[in-house]
Amino acid sequence: MFPKSPRCQVVPLPQKQVAFVVDGRERMRWHAADDAPRPFFFPLTGPAGLSLTRMGHPGAPNHDHHRSIWFAHNKVLGIDFWSDSTDAIIRQEQWLAYQNGPDEASMAVELGWYDGHDPAPLLKQKLVTAIMPADGQGVLVEIQTTFNSVAESLELAQTNFGLLAVRVAGSISAVFGDGVLTGSNGLQTEKNLFEKSSAWMDYSGSVDTSVTEGLTYFDHPQNATYPSKWHVRDDGWMGASACGDAPIMLYRDRPTTWRYMIHAHAGPANIRLADRLAEDFGRRPPFMIQPAKKSHHQYQIERASNE
Repeated sequence: MFPKSPRCQVVPLPQKQVAFVVDGRERMRWHAADDAPRPFFFPLTGPAGLSLTRMGHPGAPNHDHHRSIWFAHNKVLGIDFWSDSTDAIIRQEQWLAYQNGPDEASMAVELGWYDGHDPAPLLKQKLVTAIMPADGQGVLVEIQTTFNSVAESLELAQTNFGLLAVRVAGSISAVFGDGVLTGSNGLQTEKNLFEKSSAWMDYSGSVDTSVTEGLTYFDHPQNATYPSKWHVRDDGWMGASACGDAPIMLYRDRPTTWRYMIHAHAGPANIRLADRLAEDFGRRPPFMIQPAKKSHHQYQIERASNE
């Protein structure tokens, strides 16, 4: 379906969808159509070609707001942007840039967070997502999100629910499959990791007969709460709690940025490999969205200088 050159591609599709492609294989898809309250990524596939995330909870129909990988928060100025039970919505306002290349492909979009009543957004969000090949036919997904309030300031209240959420496939959860939840401290299970600080969190388990794969979700050293406390569950849920200890203020004239990375990998959790990838991620420069220097392009995505 997709050519193998360039090696890494982002391919826009109908209904505000974007395919993230490595070596001719679609590995992840962005969904931003208005038929869901907020955009999400689904699927994210492992080396075997099977999705490592899922839509919804395997056993709880009141958790249909769990859409694979997504941004949300349940107390934005007291408004619930987490569940599907309010009028609050997140909408993609426009795409800014799609870039392909031999080492990574990236997408930049602008989102608005609306309370469902006021036609003006409460928040503006710029999202840059890049996909990169990793060893063993794995992929790295780097996610950088920057928020500005529309008012002079706005509070994200203290909560475990926000900002980047991940619902793993049922077969790699501990409750619905044989999955194992592992933190960067080497501890395992929800009992030992819930609301504990960790530089990264891994969920790995069987995706097919004799096939073990998983996801490692990395916090970034430049994030304000690093190493974040984690909201994790044995039923297949994990999220770094950006506001787990205290509220965070967002401002109109002072952008606030969070950086995360997800590694879709073969095999069980590998602490040595995850630590190395975390170190690499910590050194990697952030993205910048700049006016384009090439003709027929409005914006371009660049890495900031390390100098």
